[in-house]
Amino acid sequence: MKVLIVDDEDMIRAVLREYVEFEGGIADEAKDGMEAVLKCRENDYDILLMDVMMPRLDGFSAVKEIKKIKDVPVIMLSARGEEYDKLFGFELGVDDYVTKPFSPKEIMARIHAICKRRKGEGEKREEMRFEGLTVDMVGRNVFVNGEKAELTPKEYELLFYFVRNAGVALTREKLLTDVWGYDFYGDDRTVDTHVKMLRGNLKEYRKFIVTLRGLGYKFEV
Repeated sequence: MKVLIVDDEDMIRAVLREYVEFEGGIADEAKDGMEAVLKCRENDYDILLMDVMMPRLDGFSAVKEIKKIKDVPVIMLSARGEEYDKLFGFELGVDDYVTKPFSPKEIMARIHAICKRRKGEGEKREEMRFEGLTVDMVGRNVFVNGEKAELTPKEYELLFYFVRNAGVALTREKLLTDVWGYDFYGDDRTVDTHVKMLRGNLKEYRKFIVTLRGLGYKFEV
């Protein structure tokens, strides 16, 4: 766990650094928002502890700049506990907001909770890439060369099924049963029509859906 502690008060940085390192983490420091932005451009952090009121560049402005370049969780630290400040922070994408004075143990508990949640989200995210084709199973998004493909619900399901069964020969009967959810009654044109539309939306990556003559299809990279 690598933490960037951003605060213009030396004592606060020192205390938080001590707790982070005591728990086996790595702590880096910045004295103001501008220094924090520069450090985030040069390094990767698991989480930021960001004070609000600082010279040169305040915490909110620093978070806004950092979010443009990296998706890193942030806990704001502030002597001001007004609801407006908290709402503004959450609108910027802040994960948590702690009012000073605070307990370092509480800060560490919040750090662990956020990192654990982020890790869980990462494990659940099923995003697979095949050259310029990106398939996001959880978000139900498909990107072709960086552009979102507009697929019908059935095309999404068909593509996701192909991807999950990559390298497996799939008969039309199997596709109808598993994707459409009903038994095959002899009309394979339903599958062929949807595969044709799906291939059109995948552009040059249509090549991954291989026709198995007299049988069905296979997703092959």
